[in-house]
Amino acid sequence: MIESKLPAVGTTIFTTMSALADECGAINLSQGFPDFDAPEALREALGRQAMEGHNQYAPMAGVLTLRQQIASQLSLHRQVRCDPHSEITVVPGATEGIFCAVMACVHPGDEVIVLDPCYDSYEPAIELAGGRAIHLPMNPGDFSVDWQRVEAAVSGRTRLVMINSPHNPTGSTLSLDDLLQLETLTEKHNLLVISDEVYEHLVFDGEQHHSVLQLEGLRQRSFALFSFGKTFSVTGWKTGYCVAPPALTAELRKVHQFVSFVGVTPVQLALAEFMGKHPDYPATLAQFYQHKRDLFCRALEGSGFTAVPSRGTYFQLLDYSAISDAPDTQLCEEWTRQHGIASIPISIFYENPPEQQTYLRFCFAKSDELLLRAAEILCRI
Repeated sequence: MIESKLPAVGTTIFTTMSALADECGAINLSQGFPDFDAPEALREALGRQAMEGHNQYAPMAGVLTLRQQIASQLSLHRQVRCDPHSEITVVPGATEGIFCAVMACVHPGDEVIVLDPCYDSYEPAIELAGGRAIHLPMNPGDFSVDWQRVEAAVSGRTRLVMINSPHNPTGSTLSLDDLLQLETLTEKHNLLVISDEVYEHLVFDGEQHHSVLQLEGLRQRSFALFSFGKTFSVTGWKTGYCVAPPALTAELRKVHQFVSFVGVTPVQLALAEFMGKHPDYPATLAQFYQHKRDLFCRALEGSGFTAVPSRGTYFQLLDYSAISDAPDTQLCEEWTRQHGIASIPISIFYENPPEQQTYLRFCFAKSDELLLRAAEILCRI
């Protein structure tokens, strides 16, 4: 038998809970995908690009017109200028981009600082590169970052810090001050950064997303990852991109070309076409999703759950401590089977979960009707 390189890894919680939801006919607020269509013009563009014969390999770094549109979007929405030739790489999903970035810069014995609750793809990539994930818990309650604790964890073996804002699964965000502290820390200790920013346009209550690309000291040492799937409601298209300085981009592409080689050509051309015609579309998302967050939270008033409104992403944490003292993993399965509502337990995102972890994650990227039906079920629990 083969000796597993990831002996502690099984099927992801997202796959598991979606399968259970299907089995039970439950409302699936577990896995993060919209239940509504992407913009019609974008879907029409995909069909047209495929029917016009654009179905062979794209350039390894991505279709140039798409990389140019990405550069235009970064200028428009982040006031950042990037070279589409040497700093932008289109990847088949941000998860693949994160994997390639880790493999490009983490060597055996290196340490990588991750913040718990930590998205589940980070540590397996680190382990496959021969590195070791150093898990640091975010502050309880508001899921903010203790940067003094981060710096105290830096050793002579530390190579990289991984951040995620807006944060999955908690919905917290990093402030400009957070990034300034990270900039100081990484410059002092000569560290690299992987910044998972796939929910960049889903920041609520008038707040702004802060990207590592907007601080020059961070930009020169960071891989920033983004997702078209999240922005354009096409998670099944599995297309994203990585922005990094030329030297880091060159290393990422060395790995990327042997993992997937290229992304899907008609998808890239459709995205480029839509972005060129609708450059302001991402700016509509915060209001759209904030409405859904607020609808869901208002519908839960009077229930046994406590909700602090998510600051970003399309996920809402609900505290069930007034209802049950059972483990979150147990409740997720029980409530899917017994009540027909599927969610995600937060404890699986920790190396060492807090003793009183009583949060479940619910996806509100759903129709208003479905959210109200889900809230009605939750109010009866």
